Amino acid sequence: MGMIDGTVVNIALPVLQRTMGATLADVQWVVEAYTLFLAALMLTGGALGDRFGRRRVFTAGVIVFTAGSIACGLAPTMAILVAFRGVQGIGAALMVPGSLAIINASFPDDERGKAIGTWSAFTSITMVVGPLLGGSLIDHVSWRAIFFINVPFAAIVLFLAWRYVPESREGQRRAPDLAGSILATAGLGALVYGLVASPAPGFTDARIVVALSAGVTLLAIFVVVEWRSTSPMMPLRLFRSPAFCGANLLTLFLYAALAGGLLVVPMNLMRVHGYTATAAGAATIPSVLVLFALSRWAGALADRIGPNRLLVVGPAIAAAGFALFIVPGVDAGYWSGFFPAVVVLGFGMALTVAPLTTTVMGSVPREHSGIASGVNNAVAETGGLLAVAVLGLAMSHAFEAVGAEAAESFISGFRRVMACAAGLALVGAACAWGTLGVASRFENGSPQ
Repeated sequence: MGMIDGTVVNIALPVLQRTMGATLADVQWVVEAYTLFLAALMLTGGALGDRFGRRRVFTAGVIVFTAGSIACGLAPTMAILVAFRGVQGIGAALMVPGSLAIINASFPDDERGKAIGTWSAFTSITMVVGPLLGGSLIDHVSWRAIFFINVPFAAIVLFLAWRYVPESREGQRRAPDLAGSILATAGLGALVYGLVASPAPGFTDARIVVALSAGVTLLAIFVVVEWRSTSPMMPLRLFRSPAFCGANLLTLFLYAALAGGLLVVPMNLMRVHGYTATAAGAATIPSVLVLFALSRWAGALADRIGPNRLLVVGPAIAAAGFALFIVPGVDAGYWSGFFPAVVVLGFGMALTVAPLTTTVMGSVPREHSGIASGVNNAVAETGGLLAVAVLGLAMSHAFEAVGAEAAESFISGFRRVMACAAGLALVGAACAWGTLGVASRFENGSPQ
């Protein structure tokens, strides 16, 4: 449900602009409202599951997520759609961390790897099926149908959970960090609001200055509160590990590049090149297939040579993939214009994802592996949240410079976004180079 929702909504954005009269800022908020609450509340959702029961909180998340989906499908205005996308994000924050926690608690050590592998396989399948299913529904039914498809899935999930999933709790229950949750949500929300709302009035507008200042201040207070808290949602002591810090910096920049870059690919294909929603959904599938096909090989390679160098090479290749998206013009065909970029991006991500997970989980003691995974996922969501806001500015400035209705205007903005995405991926590679010991190993001539 979570993966299908994430992949389908991007394809619906051009249709929302056309049928609902939505602006670029409006469609940004359709993405941002969901990601904001998911990023800010994910660790709280995990703590609530540990305290009150993982199955109970997981099923509550499914119910909230589904209620939000139905309301999104019925939304008469963009403002209401954005509001209930936030409700979906709250449900996802209860649902997503609970899925792996339930697997981790329900299987013995010798079966857990297979169970997690099955979970990963279904995630990959939905990343392929989601865009095709969603694009077909948009073309033949309505954009509203992409939200209603969650209802039958939810019914199946709830039946299976109540019938087969055992309840589990953490032996030493953590109290939910309510102060941290409120500060993270308010700080990220104010920051994103200031960035998304800034193109029209400019950064000198009093409303924008107040929003951005409040966001930075609240996030600074969040860091202080987390440092002093006895039960923080984001334990800062984990960042004392250079490997954990470096892996999360890489995650922040690389997933920011992915969220910002892939937001505008379907919009380009549909608005400029005339693709249907189904065709736009299918356009990025080769990237997922490359990732799916090579992930096991990349994991084995990381076991053999160590993950650190792959965390430099992989993001650098992903940056090349984003750079290739700059090449296609208004008259570009798919196979010569977009397919090479999609494949190269997939190859770069295939070299990165498994080694990154290995590094995150191996950089902290085993008893902290759950919270380490949660922090890494929250960092990825936060990177995407901020990137959609910031890279939306690049699109807006291009429209102002060239003219909002021209195809060349969109291509100009698209190229700016992809250049920024390539730069973010390279910054992630540089972070890995500097923090994971790769630079010193190359300087010393060591192969490891």
